[in-house]
Amino acid sequence: MRVIAGKYRSRTLRSLKGQMLRPTSDRLRETLFNILGPAVAGGTFVDLYAGTGAVGIEALSRGARHAILVEQHAPAVELIRRNLGSLGIGADAEVLGVKVARAIEQLKMRHVHAQFIFLDPPYAANEEYESALDALGESPLVAPEGRVIVEHLRKRELPEIVGELELARVVEQGDAALSFYRLALAA
Repeated sequence: MRVIAGKYRSRTLRSLKGQMLRPTSDRLRETLFNILGPAVAGGTFVDLYAGTGAVGIEALSRGARHAILVEQHAPAVELIRRNLGSLGIGADAEVLGVKVARAIEQLKMRHVHAQFIFLDPPYAANEEYESALDALGESPLVAPEGRVIVEHLRKRELPEIVGELELARVVEQGDAALSFYRLALAA
């Protein structure tokens, strides 16, 4: 696994052995960031269910001002910290080793407003998709022009509207898909 483009281009990222993590593929990450384009630069990027940290690190590589990587699995939290350290990323990234629901609450209490929130729970964890989207649909964490991007199996249909969020676009690639949500008021 590698960083696709930007400041850390072609640098290698580590993963855990076995099937514990399912990192977002290089190809899907490239598609995601080609869609987001230069809008990532200068923004705050939240990577929920961060796994290896690859998506948040890619955002930093492409100019995000700050990335918050949320992962509850302790070995993965340590892996993210090692990946950040190997690239020399310090204050621009923050790792929260807590469950996503708790992280959303913590960020809300800190008055964080993110331009991009990437959500990639384990594909089989239906309740994680629902609870995270529900929490984000009612959260001030999503900046007024912000986007919530959900990676999921292509065959999984996500709701058109969740709280204040509305589905704006779905991009399919292989067995995976990216669903892009925005605030309904921003439509």
